[in-house]
Amino acid sequence: MKTLKQLALATAIGSASLGAHAANVLVVLSDEDHLELRDGKVFATGFYLNELLEPTKALLDAGHQVTFATPRGRAPSLDHSSAAAQYFGGDQKRLAEYQALLERLQLTSPSHSPVISLARVEQIGYEQFDALYVPGGHAPMQDLISDPALGHLLHAFHAAGKPTALVCHGPIALLSALDQPQQLIHAVEAGDTSSTPKGWIYAGYRMTVISNQEEEQAKGLLGGGQMKFYPQTALESAGGQYQSNQSPWTPNVVIDRELITGQNPASAAAVGQALLRRLQKD
Repeated sequence: MKTLKQLALATAIGSASLGAHAANVLVVLSDEDHLELRDGKVFATGFYLNELLEPTKALLDAGHQVTFATPRGRAPSLDHSSAAAQYFGGDQKRLAEYQALLERLQLTSPSHSPVISLARVEQIGYEQFDALYVPGGHAPMQDLISDPALGHLLHAFHAAGKPTALVCHGPIALLSALDQPQQLIHAVEAGDTSSTPKGWIYAGYRMTVISNQEEEQAKGLLGGGQMKFYPQTALESAGGQYQSNQSPWTPNVVIDRELITGQNPASAAAVGQALLRRLQKD
């Protein structure tokens, strides 16, 4: 059971620098530390360091509050392959800076993580949060893609027009807002993209996610395994209007109404800036 001190940290990180118009941004991560692949194989994963912390640091530096949550309130896992200078412009000092920030936040600590559950978020009240951010790493494809509590939250944020930002594999979480996401998931896994489900709140939205081309180029990371499907295919099948970059792995941010999506790790910082501009505007 979390202590009051831990819960206070979860809802007031960065509070010392809060301004009069500070927002409370909900950052939702996966509980999972793996992704199930085809043929019973498993890929160890979690969140990507830069995808989580570049936007988070920008929010904190601007004086906003950040609350971290996962579906079950478990400490999230870092995808250790993302703790590399290549994701920080090749700058080892920047990598060390963000590693130190992660350590200070204690997000991955089983005993001290400030992360709360999505059930607790609902108890606090969706109206207490001004924006949502979902980073990538493969883990969201394991649970956020179909989590009913996240789907409920997305419906509430959509109805209120609250900024909803996601990056890389994170946008796959938008499928949780389907009435029956598992039906689409099973169809796409089987290679059936012939039917579009009805009633998806993001149908017709322009959006991006890590591209099929980028997934193909990066599949060596899976150690010989194969993903059951690619996020681009799934979001297109659900009714999303996919927009890609012109060159793989270059930044790409797509904004449509309340939705802000980034394509890949290189897009994380720009997604954070887009979210900040939207909060300033609101």
